[in-house]
Amino acid sequence: TEEWGHFRMVLSELKSRNLELGKQRKDEYVNALMQFQQKGNGRENALLERLITCALIEARSAERFRLLSLHIADDTLKTWYHKFMVAEAEHYKLFLELASKYFGKERAWARWQEYLKYEAEVLANMEVRGDRMH
Repeated sequence: TEEWGHFRMVLSELKSRNLELGKQRKDEYVNALMQFQQKGNGRENALLERLITCALIEARSAERFRLLSLHIADDTLKTWYHKFMVAEAEHYKLFLELASKYFGKERAWARWQEYLKYEAEVLANMEVRGDRMH
């Protein structure tokens, strides 16, 4: 429900600025992370992979919202982005806490480090474009 509330906030803000939501586009970053997920090792391992993937996506979202909140001139959007940053940071921490709780801190941390290394390679090879922040 929280994510749905965020989506409604986005729609409301767009409407207040006489803007429309654009078409959803392929997210190369997310797709690359999903390709990295280990498959075929059972449902429990699939859960660990999803938790780590989601944690990384949420962490990067929090970073982007933080940067936007610090550098945007519009005070309304500054506050708005800050709220999103706080929420995304909480989601990121929750996903990592769940991974640690159900799979052990050592295993979760090791897989997190593997994802971070892989992500660095993905980002180094992605084309820089103005329509994305990662």
